[in-house]
Amino acid sequence: MAVETGEILEGRVTGITKFGAFVALQGGKSGLVHISEVANAYVADVSEYVQVGQTVRVKVLSVSPEGKINLSIKKALPEEPEAPRPRPQSVRSAPPRPSPVQTADPPSADQAFEDRLKKFMQESDSRIADNRIYADRSRSRRRK
Repeated sequence: MAVETGEILEGRVTGITKFGAFVALQGGKSGLVHISEVANAYVADVSEYVQVGQTVRVKVLSVSPEGKINLSIKKALPEEPEAPRPRPQSVRSAPPRPSPVQTADPPSADQAFEDRLKKFMQESDSRIADNRIYADRSRSRRRK
């Protein structure tokens, strides 16, 4: 019997390792179900999900030229229809408050950018000055 990619077959678990489970298929062939293909959840220990001698449904993921067969248990499971997502509740917000200071014209986008840039430069210069003072103190202590 030739095993082809995409087929869903039944097999018997013949061995369990820390990296997966070996499954004997019909026709005397066997393949490996990698630990990442055992279940849809995180699998720390394969023996928590399958036991030696258990019959499992597997999907053939690939067949290498050397004859190695990669299998998946989780892809052989029937797909569950997605549950409808609950609609988000609309959040009622408080009515906007009038600003305490009313200006005649809001600043233009260019002016607002210029103001933010000016503020950033002042803060940056202040930080650089503080760093220079700290560095000068460190140097003066080393010379002594």
